[in-house]
Amino acid sequence: MFRIAVASGKGGTGKTFVATNIFQALMQNNQQTLLADCDAEAPNAAIFFNTVQDTISEVTQLVPVINTSKCTFCGKCHEYCNYNAIFIIPPAGIIKVIGDLCHGCGACLAACNYDAILEKPESLGQVAKLSLDGSHYIIESRMNIGVMSPVKVIKAALNEIDHQQGIAIIDAPPGTSCPFIQTVSGADYTILVTEPTPFGLSDLKQSVETLRIIKKPFGIIINRHGQGNNDVREFLLKGNIPLLLEIPYKREIAVAYSVGKPVAEADSFFAEQLLQVVKDILANHGNSSNKR
Repeated sequence: MFRIAVASGKGGTGKTFVATNIFQALMQNNQQTLLADCDAEAPNAAIFFNTVQDTISEVTQLVPVINTSKCTFCGKCHEYCNYNAIFIIPPAGIIKVIGDLCHGCGACLAACNYDAILEKPESLGQVAKLSLDGSHYIIESRMNIGVMSPVKVIKAALNEIDHQQGIAIIDAPPGTSCPFIQTVSGADYTILVTEPTPFGLSDLKQSVETLRIIKKPFGIIINRHGQGNNDVREFLLKGNIPLLLEIPYKREIAVAYSVGKPVAEADSFFAEQLLQVVKDILANHGNSSNKR
């Protein structure tokens, strides 16, 4: 499966708008495709489609449980923990696991020589497989409220893609932190969606720098073209960065999006533009999926 991640340096640029409409355009063109919503903190891609839940699976991690009757309060588990998730006061005989900080890495278990640490599964979130028509699917990741990091939930959603064929459109989390890295690192190509504003350019630069560091191919879609300024285009020209498409700032697009309708469903010209973007990506990078 060829994976195209749709990402952005900041929220609100139209990342989900682009991802859902590319997915819609591919379905209309009878392409074998799926949409993976990896914005696990706030997944919303599925609201644009009529879906039926096919499967749902729980994502868990093993967290330590300390048996104080066996613990000698030597402090090795505390020393081994890179996340400061074990609180210990040896003279007072106090030792606690701070669940919100624990990453389930197992270092404390390896450090303990007294069999005082066991592990129990703890839910991080869910990954749901949603069916549109029995042949096209949305993979939705959703982390539980209070969980510190969505990375393991995102990873579980991406693993579901391995069992499919065709073209995967991946709606990535915004920003350039760990969830973004987890999502784009397994993609064959990344579309960065930006807006022609100073904030859009500032965050685009961070995304571009990050993708260059991890050596991932990418191109840019400018959303809401016609407002703001030309600084983004000048940045792309100076950096020899591909401009894939400019989506105009139009009332009709905003109205359709506000009522949960993919614009590509009604606008055949827009759908053709998105299909051409995908065709160009496949033509230039179609063999990269064999190197992942």
